Amino acid sequence: MESFSSKDLAMKAQKKILSRMASKTLAQFFIDDTSTEILDELYRVSKEFTGNKAESQKVLKNLVKVAVKIGVLYRHQKFSEQELGLAEDFKRKLRQGAMTAVSFYEVAFTFEQSVMSQLLVESRDLLLRLVEGHLTLKSHGRICHVFDHFANADLLTKLYATEGPYRPHLQKICEGLNKLIEEGTL
Repeated sequence: MESFSSKDLAMKAQKKILSRMASKTLAQFFIDDTSTEILDELYRVSKEFTGNKAESQKVLKNLVKVAVKIGVLYRHQKFSEQELGLAEDFKRKLRQGAMTAVSFYEVAFTFEQSVMSQLLVESRDLLLRLVEGHLTLKSHGRICHVFDHFANADLLTKLYATEGPYRPHLQKICEGLNKLIEEGTL
């Protein structure tokens, strides 16, 4: 006999609806103001780097979709104990990445592109392991798209250049990251 669960059906519907509605308004509904400001700056950096508004919008849209889907999974308690351990590892790695990003910004001439790229790749891999049995291959592709985009060596090098058009964006990103770290959100 086929098992039917209205809870599972509702969760699937939420994931599908929310993935179709990924926008700045939706992000503001589910994500705090500081995180939204960071996302806005990441969009500006991406747009300036790629010169492609559509590609930059796609990267941020993918980021929001994945974040919302993971939030739905977490809210519906779909992660096993082992997966919750992976989620904690991911959160620690993300916090380490944020602290490293801020440190590289605050202390002149300390930026190491390979360190930032490695932290982003390790974060991506942890997240992929976390959602392995929960999200589709398309969502896995979205995760790779986002992390690989921001781990790009040229992008990171330009972002951390001591002078140039990216510096104001990096400042706002780091201010936001500092705030999230201080609040314990990240």
